[in-house]
Amino acid sequence: MSMERHVEVVESMQDFVREHLGSLLKPVGESWQPSDFLPDLAAENWFQRLSEFRERARVLPRDLLAVLVGDMVTEEALPTYQSWINRLRGLADPTGVSDNPWAQWSRGWTAEENRHGDLLNRYLAFTGRIHMHAVETTIHHLLNRGFDPQTENDPYLGFVYTSFQERATKISHRNVATLAKRAGEETLHTICGVIAGDEARHEKAYKLFMARVFELDP
Repeated sequence: MSMERHVEVVESMQDFVREHLGSLLKPVGESWQPSDFLPDLAAENWFQRLSEFRERARVLPRDLLAVLVGDMVTEEALPTYQSWINRLRGLADPTGVSDNPWAQWSRGWTAEENRHGDLLNRYLAFTGRIHMHAVETTIHHLLNRGFDPQTENDPYLGFVYTSFQERATKISHRNVATLAKRAGEETLHTICGVIAGDEARHEKAYKLFMARVFELDP
């Protein structure tokens, strides 16, 4: 099947995508933000809150922290993911503010995903248990070296990849949430739970897109 056929099919799905945007993306005003889960450093008792936060985080095993660093670094590579989506033919946001439903999806998806790296990054920094400069250098290298999932700018391959990728991140974050609770760290359990919830909704979206492709182009 030619790439041109793939592009034709996904471009024909614009009304379908627009119809589902409201259920696949949450309004900004109804969305959680990283500061909802972390000590407020602008509060008068910020030092006490931070101290209590660090005390709770001391129960986390080092191997779990290592996994959490890996999850965070993966989330922080978001700029490469968005630029990759914009290269998939038929899905591009040519102006950066296009009202094309595919462009609205990619920007909305990016905005929701952006909170994940921000929250995990701050959480790890606040614990005082991580060499953040080394982690930040790793992120710098990761972004500098780029990202090629070998989807050849084919939207079909892109949807298959994202369907599996969102599921994988959902599973990883949920597993960390379970292990954090087992260790007695409820804050991290909550944080990884809400992130996993986003990933589950995003998995649902990409599986929905691919299911529609199968209907239109069996």
